[in-house]
Formats: sequence, structure tokens, C-alpha cells
Amino acid sequence: MDCGQQRGVDGTMARATRITRPRLTAVTPVSDYALEVCFADGSGGIVSLKDSVFSLPGLAPLRDPEAFSAAVLGEYGWEAEWPRFDIQIGADTLFADMLDQHSQTPADRFTAWRIRNGLSLAAAGRELGVTVRTVSAYGSGARPIPRTVELACIGWEEEQRRKSA
Repeated sequence: MDCGQQRGVDGTMARATRITRPRLTAVTPVSDYALEVCFADGSGGIVSLKDSVFSLPGLAPLRDPEAFSAAVLGEYGWEAEWPRFDIQIGADTLFADMLDQHSQTPADRFTAWRIRNGLSLAAAGRELGVTVRTVSAYGSGARPIPRTVELACIGWEEEQRRKSA
């Protein structure tokens, strides 16, 4: 599947700077419980869902390889879905998982952290004590991410886990 960009050395597709909510343009099941996905901004790649399928009870029906291979693009591109089981996985989740699994740059890891935690640019700025413009620059790679900010992201996520436990 070609999402409109060249593949990197690791076989994943490069991503464009994301400003809007991720929206899918194509979903193709591939081997070993993975999806090849393309997004409206031209980014894309392979997203493994194997760990989720085998650990989350709500995805148990997809453990059958034939059932998993029935994945289709949701009507408006906001999710991949398995209509027979009424299971959907949002484009934003797939994008964050793709970044988590294939990110090679601090900017990608930072963006994955922000998306994984449902933080807008403004909310991430408030939580980290920096401006929206700085958060945007970190996510686009226009500005290097200080080690203190990387550590703050890890600590913030741990704090959230403890609050919800």
C-alpha cells in the first residue's frame, strides 16, 4: 500500500507534521495481527495489534486470524473496524501505536506521548509548564526536546497511572 510518501530504512512510512486529528484513508490486514494503515496526511505504516488482541478481553473475538483479517476502514476514516463483532479501533489510537512501535526520533516519541495521553497542544503545555508554541516545536522536531522535558513526560505519565489506580 502506498500512502503517498517514501518508506524509511525500517520499512515504515515517514510522517508529516500532524496538526489535526488523525484520519485513516486505508486499512489492510497483514500477517501476525497487524494492520497496514494510511492516514490523510500521507503518513502510514504497519501497526501490530497482537499484544492488544491477546491481552484485552474486548478484542478476544479477533484472536482468530480469519476474524482479524476482516478489518475494514470505518465509514469516515475515524477508525478501523470489524463490523461482524462491532469492534472499532480509533485512528488516533492506531497513529499513537504506530509512533510508539516505529518512532526513531524524540519528536515522534513526544507526539506519541501526547496522543497516548489525550493531550492537546495547550494541555501538554500546561502540564509541562511550557507554551503551546514550544510543544508544537517539540512535536514537529523544529526544536530539540530537553532531557528534563523527556523525564517530565515519563513522570507525568507515572503520576497519572498512580492517580487512576
